[in-house]
Amino acid sequence: MKKNRRSGLEKRFAAPLLKWNREQNTRQMPWKGIKDPYKIWLSEIILQQTRAEQGLKYYNNFLKAFPDIHKLAKAPYEKVFKLWEGLGYYTRCRNLIATARYISKELNGKFPETYDEIKTLKGIGPYTAAAIASFAFNLPHAVVDGNVFRVLARIFGINMPVDSTQGKKYFTQLANKLLDKKKPGLYNQAIMDFGAVICKPVPVCNLCVFRKNCFAFLNNKINKLPVKKKKNSIKKRWFYYLILEYKGQVAIRQRKEKDIWQQLYEFPLVEAAGDIGQKNILQQAGKNGWLQKKNYKVENTSPLFKQLLSHQLIMGRFIRIGLKQKPQLKNDWIWITKSKLKKYAFPQFINQYLQQKAQE
Repeated sequence: MKKNRRSGLEKRFAAPLLKWNREQNTRQMPWKGIKDPYKIWLSEIILQQTRAEQGLKYYNNFLKAFPDIHKLAKAPYEKVFKLWEGLGYYTRCRNLIATARYISKELNGKFPETYDEIKTLKGIGPYTAAAIASFAFNLPHAVVDGNVFRVLARIFGINMPVDSTQGKKYFTQLANKLLDKKKPGLYNQAIMDFGAVICKPVPVCNLCVFRKNCFAFLNNKINKLPVKKKKNSIKKRWFYYLILEYKGQVAIRQRKEKDIWQQLYEFPLVEAAGDIGQKNILQQAGKNGWLQKKNYKVENTSPLFKQLLSHQLIMGRFIRIGLKQKPQLKNDWIWITKSKLKKYAFPQFINQYLQQKAQE
């Protein structure tokens, strides 16, 4: 895009966007237009790495359970994690709890009111800080999320990778340059909505108010922008879970290691480098002290289950085992009836299995 033409578009960018927002934007979300920083923060943490349509149910459930930050701060870890179950990226949940407790205890429930103070909170980066600052306090900070990257890359013809350090810096500078400083909250919501309903991955160009000036539309590069670096390689891991059953009870433990699914619950796990046979799994379970020869019976082995995480592919099976004698497990294991499994938060990988068993 030529320099003079681009400069002119930058100056008049906000006006047609806000006009579209005022006259054509019909996207409804319960957090739009509110000024309560607690509700805005809650919605933004839930929506990190999550589509708005998926996050809506979780947002409503959290507000019902924890109508204010003090209620969330006082809630047991298990209750919060159970509500979060299925959203993934559980570090967000741990940060949510930590920040709620910090604000409730150290700040007497009063949310920080400046961008820099907000950004110091656990789990909050530049985007989330800008969103809270602009929506709750009308401060002039531009949000730059996936929708905004896409809109700006296409309209202005930017070839820098959006997931590079240089690209993020460049897009942030441009976003702040385009920002309507008098109506930052309204502008930020408008550009995010525009990326969600008009300039989508498969855009609706015939409804776009920028189509006469959009670089990607005019140069047939809609499918080539925004640019991303090559994807990271996916690490493959094999998980074999043993459902140890003794007199109607099963053994579970909470994952405490700094690994995926930290603080979620699981069954006894044998992790392997590949798809190993049942004999090898049972041998390892015996070495771990979970099984004793002639004191158990393999009842069932599940089909293959898979879950794709951001940088890992988890594959594996579930082996249901009937025990004749209760093994002496370490103190971090608990025995519960199968009917109580739904009270504990499990990874989606395990929930796939539990849901299938419930339907049988």
